[in-house]
Amino acid sequence: MSRFVTIGQYIATESPVHRLDPRTKIGAVTLLMVVIFLVRDFTGYALLTAFLFGIVVLSRIPVSHVLRGLRPIVFLLAVTLILNVFFSGIEGGQVLFRLGPLVVTREAVVRAVFIGYRLIALVVATSLLTFTTSPVELTDGIERLLRPFRRIGVPAHELAMMMTIALRFIPTLLEETEKIIKAQMARGAEFERGNVFRRARALVPVLVPLFVSAFRRAEELALAMEARCYRGGEKRTRMKQLRFAPRDAFAMGVTVAASAIFALPFETWVAFLR
Repeated sequence: MSRFVTIGQYIATESPVHRLDPRTKIGAVTLLMVVIFLVRDFTGYALLTAFLFGIVVLSRIPVSHVLRGLRPIVFLLAVTLILNVFFSGIEGGQVLFRLGPLVVTREAVVRAVFIGYRLIALVVATSLLTFTTSPVELTDGIERLLRPFRRIGVPAHELAMMMTIALRFIPTLLEETEKIIKAQMARGAEFERGNVFRRARALVPVLVPLFVSAFRRAEELALAMEARCYRGGEKRTRMKQLRFAPRDAFAMGVTVAASAIFALPFETWVAFLR
């Protein structure tokens, strides 16, 4: 299970994407997440796919590693597709076939494909951010972006640290869950038999030790940070200062231009070029 969850994992390698300022990458990914929901045609999604693939190539992250992160959402994708195809309620559409009282239209299938692709694109985009940004850089980048809000009492550093630790511990907790499930199965526990309620009851012996383990890890992390004299706030110093470089301006400019191309319908660009 844990090896298929890629969000929160950092892959240390040398690439143009790794060298970008973390604020640039956070801003670019945020913009792409918005654009993913603005695209309305297959041409836009095809261009978005090519753009994401180009980022994967530039970051020197194995494509197989990126695709592996999609496995945990396969069930969610299947449920989303089924619900949108059979229960979308689009009236007046082109009927493809009927299954008793259920009517499948072309418009419902297209919408289901779009929604499924949006989920995939969101996972890929957020995974690329954590693949190419170390936890320290991610914390510093989020803190610098939240710094203007300190004037209204927002604890920028504390929020950034909490978000980074939560993101970083996703694969750790999943790995711990996998170990607990295997230990319970070795003791004779069954998690794949019976109805839904029986399976839910079978998870109780997993949840209790998982919560205990999570609190234990949190306490160990707090002690480790205290032993290293960690201190947040105004007087905290950094070994590496964040500075924007020309490559950051170029990367953000390319992302903004590409986002505009993705978001506008293909017919709009054809009319504009004429």
